[in-house]
Amino acid sequence: MDRQEQDRREPGGWVPGTAAAVCCITADERLREDCARAAAVAGAAFEAASSAGEAAALWSRADLVLVGADVTELPPQRRDAAVLVGRGSDRGLLWQRAADLGVDHVAELPEAAEWLVEFLGRRGSDRSSGSVVGVVGGCGGAGASTAAALIAGAAALDGASVLLVDGDRLAGGLEASMSERGAEGLHWPDLISASGTINPEQLRSALPRVRGVGLLSWPASPQRAARIGAAAVSGAIGAARSVFDLVVADVGRGREGLEDFAWACDRLLVVVPGRLGGALSAAQLLHELPPVPVGVLVRGRPAEGIDAEQLAEAVDCPLVGTVPHVRGIPAAAEAGRLLEFSRLRAFRRLAGSVLDGAHLPMDDGEALAVGARLASRGRRAGR
Repeated sequence: MDRQEQDRREPGGWVPGTAAAVCCITADERLREDCARAAAVAGAAFEAASSAGEAAALWSRADLVLVGADVTELPPQRRDAAVLVGRGSDRGLLWQRAADLGVDHVAELPEAAEWLVEFLGRRGSDRSSGSVVGVVGGCGGAGASTAAALIAGAAALDGASVLLVDGDRLAGGLEASMSERGAEGLHWPDLISASGTINPEQLRSALPRVRGVGLLSWPASPQRAARIGAAAVSGAIGAARSVFDLVVADVGRGREGLEDFAWACDRLLVVVPGRLGGALSAAQLLHELPPVPVGVLVRGRPAEGIDAEQLAEAVDCPLVGTVPHVRGIPAAAEAGRLLEFSRLRAFRRLAGSVLDGAHLPMDDGEALAVGARLASRGRRAGR
């Protein structure tokens, strides 16, 4: 029995009773050691097996499964919480193996060790954590910010605890469309120097609230909006998911939004206007998105001869819902009264669809295909 196995089994060991149970399946000893180290730092209970056959019992009771790139088959039961682990030098093999096995996340070690520790820690410390859904425009002027705000507002009206996150630094501050006088409380500039763990309860109490929606935004101000580091973004959203049922992130189409905010999301919704050109633009955007489930929101009435399902097919992602065109919304946003429209039945229904599917993958094959394209472009994995 090795030392880690002994520590785990002996009474009074370092693993707390509420720790996540991690099962690692790989015959690669070095890779197993890297995974065990990440689990130890995250405070997770760790058990390992060299093959799927040996891991049958662990597979059914583990909270999370780490699968080595050397594994070619898994037990038949589907595991939502699984991460394929391997070396960055085998990137092409990793993504292909993930697609073959139906694994949703890929971590290239040791580069992604920090992400893996955070992921394991989150599984152990908060089993009932909220979902983070990002909304991004499939093309310029798609109306993603409006859709994100109205989904957040409608979800709050239906009783969910909701945070709306402004992920577009150069958009002038999302709060301008939600509050006539500005929102008093914590803003992104207050978190510029944030590092380490952010206290979730303190974060929630410090954030402004508009019509029942928590808001983390850049101020509506002509002053220069300084960039927030990726660590602060990850820390804030990670803390928020433990105290909010739903975190809706307005992910800008710029590089910062895609690199920092999209990678913090569990799912992404791409807003597409009702025309084929917008759908084709959104299809190109998929190459820039992280390997998480992606769905389509069609805004407005589709052009003649095409429907919402066809537009979603053109993007090659499932249709999640439609964002209706409502006269008066642009004027309300200009006046800081956008959330007044959240009460409309259409937006309440759309928010319900987002909430109902927030913890369910849409289509693993499609999400992994996006990840494979990202890997081929040299983008970071394990996020």
